[in-house]
Amino acid sequence: MGSQQNVLNQLVSFILGASAAAVLLFFLTSAGSASRSTGISSWANGTLEFADGPLQDASSPATEAAVHADEKGTTEPDDELERLLRAVADEDRTVIMTSVNEAWAAQDSLLDLFLEGIRNGERTAHFADHLLVVALDGGALRRCRAVHPHCYLLPAAAGRNLSDEKVFMSKDYIDLVWSKVRLQQRILELGYNFLFTDVDILWFRNPLERMSVAAHMVTSSDFFFGEPYSPFNLPNTGFLYAKSSARTVGAFEAWRAARASFPGKHEQQVLNEIKHDLVAKRGLRIQFLDTEHNAGFCNNTRDFNTLYTMHANCCVGLGAKLHDLGNLLKEWQAYRQMDEAERRRGPVRWKVPGICIH
Repeated sequence: MGSQQNVLNQLVSFILGASAAAVLLFFLTSAGSASRSTGISSWANGTLEFADGPLQDASSPATEAAVHADEKGTTEPDDELERLLRAVADEDRTVIMTSVNEAWAAQDSLLDLFLEGIRNGERTAHFADHLLVVALDGGALRRCRAVHPHCYLLPAAAGRNLSDEKVFMSKDYIDLVWSKVRLQQRILELGYNFLFTDVDILWFRNPLERMSVAAHMVTSSDFFFGEPYSPFNLPNTGFLYAKSSARTVGAFEAWRAARASFPGKHEQQVLNEIKHDLVAKRGLRIQFLDTEHNAGFCNNTRDFNTLYTMHANCCVGLGAKLHDLGNLLKEWQAYRQMDEAERRRGPVRWKVPGICIH
């Protein structure tokens, strides 16, 4: 009965928070989930099964060109991308990624807060060396280069003004989140695994510890119902891991192709539509992370003892995000000063009231 009540409480919190957040979000803020899955047959490239092995054929059509065009005709400079991937990848060829526009990359804004959090978490500091920051405009690129050595300008952002606030679900929002998926697919094609994290996510502990080596893809959850491999969980692609293989590249191709069948929907909504078929027809093993460990403002554990990451979703406006994440980081630092006995006595909750977090 207690767990059922908890799920009900989470559902109410999520619906209320998501309703407020739908008014206005910054670019690339992860949104709520979409409706139940529909068929894959109308847009998938047949029912071809993909092997699990890593991509090794450098002469394949997907990898032979140094520069290639995406669906809108823009080009991605693979030489620069490959150079950066080689520089940041760890020994397992895994790259951490985040993305920022000029407002999010500005001094004392979300990029600085994100870097501070990752450098001061438990067993997370080394991830800063493996972080690729994707800039969505020239201002973000300049600011990124002032604070971090590995910055990449998303080619699809060229000529766009993405430095200000963006209305949620605007054309720029839709186009750019899909360009992010194209970049992620390209990274997989080049033989690298990635862990994408929205920049408004604080890292407290090593999130890889919560991820199964058996999964092809791992996503955080807007809603988690108890079974990590069940597609009935609701994904939040603001925190997304994918392992490089022909199977995952095929899944990303299908994901991007599905956009035409769901016009006007962003990438997370489309993934939610097709997740059942990716699992059933393509054999994709998707792990959904428990919100007890990988939480968000509209669905959180309220306990530092179990928390690995915290996402400032269901929170409108840069000022509100900075206020709440900044306070949360200060409380985390105080928590780290506690001795083990004090931590074990019970849940350790944050005390400072937030604008969005509850």
